[in-house]
Amino acid sequence: MSEPAHALLERRGLIIVGGADARPFLQGLISNDATKAGPARAIYAALLTPQGKYLHDFFVVGDSGGDLLIDCERERRDDLLRRLVFYRLRAKVTLDTRGDDWLVAAVFGGDDIGSRFDLGDEVGAATAFAGGIAYRDPRMPVAGVRLILPREGAVAALAARGTRPATAADYDRHRLALGLPDGSRDLVPEKTLLLEAGFDRLGGIDFTKGCYVGQELTARTRYRANIRKRLYRVAIDGPLPAPGTAVTRDGRSVGEMHSGAGDIGIALLRITEAEARSESPLIAGDARLIPAISEAASTEPA
Repeated sequence: MSEPAHALLERRGLIIVGGADARPFLQGLISNDATKAGPARAIYAALLTPQGKYLHDFFVVGDSGGDLLIDCERERRDDLLRRLVFYRLRAKVTLDTRGDDWLVAAVFGGDDIGSRFDLGDEVGAATAFAGGIAYRDPRMPVAGVRLILPREGAVAALAARGTRPATAADYDRHRLALGLPDGSRDLVPEKTLLLEAGFDRLGGIDFTKGCYVGQELTARTRYRANIRKRLYRVAIDGPLPAPGTAVTRDGRSVGEMHSGAGDIGIALLRITEAEARSESPLIAGDARLIPAISEAASTEPA
């Protein structure tokens, strides 16, 4: 068997949601079913504006003490916490951050990752591990395993399960190869729609759970099928374009480049242009982009 790699994701931070109303509180706010999150299950979800535009995306999993842990972008954690406090009102909910003595890690590549951490094959499956939590990435099976661990001893615990050290940049290439968006690097706050970002394909929306902030627009765009652009995984022929670089075809703007590394990236493209059979290339800066038109930023979860 090939050996999987582990990377410490220092760009990720944690928010702890506790109290008797923790689940109903999140249930009325986020795009996925918060009642499914617990010590045995993690979910992927987003917080939207009342108009249905993206604000934050994150993972939610429970710990053994009954709290819910939100794995989110560290540099935008204070903004997410502020928004959650705004909605708390009279709910019996506590909101706090977990300090720098805890970290988020990812295990990816190689074989038999789930069984190394006593997890099954189901996306989102979670279990206690090394004083913290391990869970299969709920977005797709091949994304790997994510972990929330005490910083002290984390590397030794990961190595003991037969994983080799890697860098956050190595993990970045892994998620780019799968077309997985990385928070605000690929989703524009107060602008991106969840269906443009492929959240329906990544298990990030529950269309049966009832109302949440921004639910009306999300449901309407789904039922009317009026999404005109999506995130696409793209191969890059030429120098890596900077995020925000306009993507053009025959001089017409058809999208923009988002995150990337080396010869692979993610771009927001008009669907008709990305999937057109055209001899004219998609151009971003000095590079040519070739979209993976069968995947539209992600692979359908198993």
